[in-house]
Amino acid sequence: MSVESVVNYFLDRGMENPVFKLPDSGATVQQAAETIHTEPKYIAKTLAFKVKDDDILIVMRGDLRVSNKKYKKFFKTKAKMLSHDEVLEDTGHPVGGLCPFGLKNPIKVYLDKSIRDFEYVYPAAGSKEFALKIKPEVIGNLVNGQWIDVCES
Repeated sequence: MSVESVVNYFLDRGMENPVFKLPDSGATVQQAAETIHTEPKYIAKTLAFKVKDDDILIVMRGDLRVSNKKYKKFFKTKAKMLSHDEVLEDTGHPVGGLCPFGLKNPIKVYLDKSIRDFEYVYPAAGSKEFALKIKPEVIGNLVNGQWIDVCES
């Protein structure tokens, strides 16, 4: 159902289906990069956080991590990631397959500036076995995402 919701997200907008099945698991950034034959920085990982009473998603470079200092400065609270069960319940996608498309519930999406200048990135597509290739600016436009700076190496 999760992959189907991602595919339908694009088809419902009159776009071509960018989702493809991976030959091996893409459960981690490193696995996805090896499977797609690209560098980890081009894997667009999506992380889910709780900010006060709201859930949010941050799409970022696969080889970076969220800076607690930058996160707290921007969101005015400490970073608190959702549990695996909360991610699945709130988004409809499992951890390892989380992406900002085809979500079960409306969730505010932020995009870290770390992916902004790449021609393409590869986010998961609702499953550890599926991904898609997309331009970062297209992600931002589709999900009405806000560009922020919360990552560090």
